[in-house]
Amino acid sequence: MDLDSLRAALEASPDNVPLLLMIASALEDEFELEDSREMLDRVLKLDPKNSSAQVSIARLIDLEGRTSEAILRLESLLAMDDKCAAGWMLRARLAFKEGEANAARGYYEKAIEHDASLEDDSFLEQIVKAGGSSASQGKRAMVTSTGEFIEEEDDDADPFSGLDAVAARDLQLEFQVKADKKFKDVGGMEAVKEEIRMKIIHPLKNPDLFKAYGKKAGGGVLLYGPPGCGKTLLSQATAGEIKANFFSVGLHQILDMYIGESEQKLHKIFELARQAAPSVLFFDEIDALAADRRDLRGSAGRTLINQFLTEVGEEEANEGVLILGATNAPWHLDGAFLRPGRFDRLIFVPPPDQVAREEILRIHSKEKPVVSLEEAAVAKRCDGFSGADLRAVFDRATESKLEEAMKKGKIIPLTGKDLIKSAKQVKPSTRKWFESAKNYALYANQSGFYDDVLNYLGIKK
Repeated sequence: MDLDSLRAALEASPDNVPLLLMIASALEDEFELEDSREMLDRVLKLDPKNSSAQVSIARLIDLEGRTSEAILRLESLLAMDDKCAAGWMLRARLAFKEGEANAARGYYEKAIEHDASLEDDSFLEQIVKAGGSSASQGKRAMVTSTGEFIEEEDDDADPFSGLDAVAARDLQLEFQVKADKKFKDVGGMEAVKEEIRMKIIHPLKNPDLFKAYGKKAGGGVLLYGPPGCGKTLLSQATAGEIKANFFSVGLHQILDMYIGESEQKLHKIFELARQAAPSVLFFDEIDALAADRRDLRGSAGRTLINQFLTEVGEEEANEGVLILGATNAPWHLDGAFLRPGRFDRLIFVPPPDQVAREEILRIHSKEKPVVSLEEAAVAKRCDGFSGADLRAVFDRATESKLEEAMKKGKIIPLTGKDLIKSAKQVKPSTRKWFESAKNYALYANQSGFYDDVLNYLGIKK
C-alpha cells in the first residue's frame, strides 16, 4: 500500500500505533528521515515502551551519522528489554560497522535466540569472514546491564566448539545450536509423540541402559505421511526434547555438478554431525536422495546413494547421531535403506485429529486479534486438513480482515465464523496422498511397513 493510502487511513485513526509504525517504515524507505522520526515520536507518546519505535529511532540516528548515540540508545533499550530481537540485530550491525566482529557475532546470536525469523545468512557470512567467531565456541557470552558484550571462558563449552563453522556455512547447512522447538510447540499428535519418545528420545536419554542390552543410541528413523502434517516440525521438536544439535539438510546442499563432489559433501555433513553429537541429522524429502537404484541405471546418482548407504550404516561412528528422514513417498526409497541398521524404524505421521486441530488453531491465533475463536467448531469443519491446510485457512481469513482493517483504519478482530468461511475455500491436501498410499499399502506391503496407513483408513487386510 502506498504512502497516500496509509496517510488517509491515519486521518481516520490518528492514534493507531501499528499504522504509525507502518508509515514510519515507508518514510524511512523513501529516506524521509525527519518525517519518519516524527511518526515514531508520536508512537512513543502513545506507547512510551514501544520497542519497535525505539529500535527504529536508533536506526534513523545511525543513518544521520551519529552511530555512537544510536549505540547508547540501543544499550539502554536492551538493558530494559533483554528479549528485543530487533534491537540485538541492529546492535550486531552497528558493532560490525565499528569493526567489532566478535561482538557482532554475539549480538547476532542473541537476536536469533529470541527470533529465528531474523536469520540473515549473508550478514552472518560477512561476520565470519571478518573473524567473528561464535560466542559459544569455548566461551560464554555475557551481556552487562548496559548492553555491553563480553566473553568469558566456559567450562561447559558448546558441542560445536570443535566444528569447522566455516565449512558448515560453505555447505549452507542450516544448523541451530540446541534446537529451541519442543513437543509443546507441536499441536496434538500425542500418539506420534509417544512413539517418538519410545523409539528415539528414551534411547538417547538413557544410553548406558541401552548399552547394557547391547543397543546403541542413535540410528535411523523415517517419518512418513501426507505433506504438510508436521514431519519437519516434529524433527526439530525431537532435537529440542533431547537437547541435541539440529542439522537440516536439503538436496541442494549436497548435489554438485562435478563428479565425486556430491559424495564428498555428504561425507562432510555426516562428519559435522558426528563431531557435534548428540545431534539430529535431518534429511527432508529423503526420497530424492535415497531413490531406488533400479531407476538410476547408468546414472551418477547411484554412487551418491551408495555413499549415503555407507554413511548411514556406520553404526560405530554414528553413535549419538540420530538420522531422521522425512518423506511423502516412502515406497520410492531404495529397499536397502529400510534394512536393519539403517532406516529400520518407521513412524507414520497422519493428519491432525480433532484435538490436534483445535490446538493448532490456538497456536495460530496467538498474537493475533482473535475473538470468539470457537476452535472446536472450526476444527470439526476442517476434518482431514493438514497443519499446512489449517495455516492456509488462517492466512485467507487474515487477508480478508486486513483488507477491511485498512479501509476502516482500525483493527478488526478475527472470529471463528471468519475461519469457517475461509475453510470452505480450502480443500484438504491430504486426500490425493491417501489415494496413492492406499494402493501401496494394499498391494505392495508384504513387509507390513504401511500397516499404519491401513489402520488409519480403517481397512483390514
